[in-house]
Amino acid sequence: MPIPEDVTGEEIDKAVRQELMSLPKTLADDVAKNLVMVANLIDEDPDQAYAYSRVALRLASRVAAVREAAGFAAYATQKYGEALAEFRAARRMTGNVDLWPVMADCERGLGRPERAMTMAGEPEVLKLDKAGQVEMRLVAAGARRDMGQIDAAIVTLQGPELGSNSVQPWTVRLRYAYADALLSAGREDEAREWFAKALEADKDGATDASDRLAALDGVQFVDVDEDEDVDVDVADEELEHGPESDSDSDSGNDRS
Repeated sequence: MPIPEDVTGEEIDKAVRQELMSLPKTLADDVAKNLVMVANLIDEDPDQAYAYSRVALRLASRVAAVREAAGFAAYATQKYGEALAEFRAARRMTGNVDLWPVMADCERGLGRPERAMTMAGEPEVLKLDKAGQVEMRLVAAGARRDMGQIDAAIVTLQGPELGSNSVQPWTVRLRYAYADALLSAGREDEAREWFAKALEADKDGATDASDRLAALDGVQFVDVDEDEDVDVDVADEELEHGPESDSDSDSGNDRS
């Protein structure tokens, strides 16, 4: 696949570059460039990112970082079985547990929430850093909801991280998930409170918390362009026919 000229491969993380040093230099450069394309496209065009990940995988399937990138690209395109296989391969190569939460979420994607719940209780979770443990909690809550256990999902999301006033990378998603679970349980007042807290921490607009909050407040957004078109049409009609008099309106005359 074509690589833009301004992509050099030097943009990748130093740790990944270190892994690629086991490859011949030309091959390492080609793999690096494809990994850069995966990273650049995975949010805006996951299908293209997936295509680049397959190229990198074909070139260097024995590099853990390549397997991990391929896993995330497959995950972004909802190829959960493929993603899980790549994540497992990367974990076998490194022994790292960082991928445990996303592996559990792949189980959810494959329609196996019970398996995700089992993973949430396994020793690997204790080896995760704080961000990983919060992510695991989010996955476990999602699995509870998959199984129709909404009250259990709410309890799963509760904890010191949820109540903390300190804003961390996981804060917005945790508060948002909690608000959404409360709303699903019919606890609208509490849901509104937590959507507001999520919005307060969401400086980058990563969620639609503002829209959810507005919906709970009964605010309806109107398409301005649509209104402008209507106003223009009315104005044109009045120019052509003149404004409608009260007598015309009362008589029930139809202009159509």
